Amino acid sequence: MLSRKQLQRYSRQIMLSPVGEAGQEKLARAKVMVVGLGGLGSPAALYLAAAGVGELNLVDGDRVEISNLQRQILYKTNHREKDKALVAAQQLTAANPEIVVHAHCRMANEEWLAAQLAEGALDLVLDCTDNLAIRHIINRVCFESSTPVVMASVRGFSGQLVSFDFRSASSPCYACLFPAPADTDLPEAENCSTVGVIGPALGIVGSMQALEALKFLLNLPVSSLNRLQLFEAASLEWRSLTLSVNSACPVCAKALQKAE
Repeated sequence: MLSRKQLQRYSRQIMLSPVGEAGQEKLARAKVMVVGLGGLGSPAALYLAAAGVGELNLVDGDRVEISNLQRQILYKTNHREKDKALVAAQQLTAANPEIVVHAHCRMANEEWLAAQLAEGALDLVLDCTDNLAIRHIINRVCFESSTPVVMASVRGFSGQLVSFDFRSASSPCYACLFPAPADTDLPEAENCSTVGVIGPALGIVGSMQALEALKFLLNLPVSSLNRLQLFEAASLEWRSLTLSVNSACPVCAKALQKAE
C-alpha cells in the first residue's frame, strides 16, 4: 500500500487510469538497469527515478569531462573528474530519496552483465551506450537471460529507438537487424566524440526510452517493441520499421540450439 507521501509525490501519474495505485506499486517493486549514463542515460534515469521505479542500477566506467556538459544533463561543472555512476546516483537520490540507487563504476562486460541478470534479478535493461560492441553484448546477455531491453542511439541529428521482450520465444533481437561484425572487421568507432551530436535530440530519445521502460513495467503496449523507431531532429519526423526474426541471426540460432 502506498504511503500518504507517495500518493502525494506520484499523484499526477496515479491519476492516469493505466497507472493508478496498482501501477505505482508495480513501479515501486521494479528493478531496472541503465547501462551508459551519458546523453541518453541522463534523461532516461532522471525520469525513471522521478516516476518512482523502486531500484535503479547505474552502470558507467567513465568520469565526467567538461565536453560532456553540453548534453549530459545529470552533471554540473563541479562534477568534473568524478565517476559518472557515483554522481548520477547522488543526483537521483537527491531527486527521489524513496528509491534505491546502486552505482556500478565499471563498463558492462559480458561476464559481469550475465551475472547481474542471472535468475531474473532485473526486470528491464536500458541500453544507453554509444559503443557498438557493448550494444551487442547487452543484446546477447539480455536474450539469453530473457530480460527485456530498450535500446537507443543518437548520431548528429538522427536517433534510433527499439525494444525487445526476450521473455517471448518469438522475439527478434538487435543482431537480427544489425549483425555483429567479425572482430577483424570492426568498423571505426562512431560516437558523439567522433561525429558530434545535438544535445536536445539525446534528450528526446532518452526520454522516449524512459517512456517505453515505464510502459514495459506497467504492462502497457510498447510502441517500439520489435519496431525500429527512427527520429530526425532536423525535420522533427519519426519513421518506423517492423522487425522480425532473422533466420541467419547467430544469437537467435544459438538460443534455438540450446532449447533443442
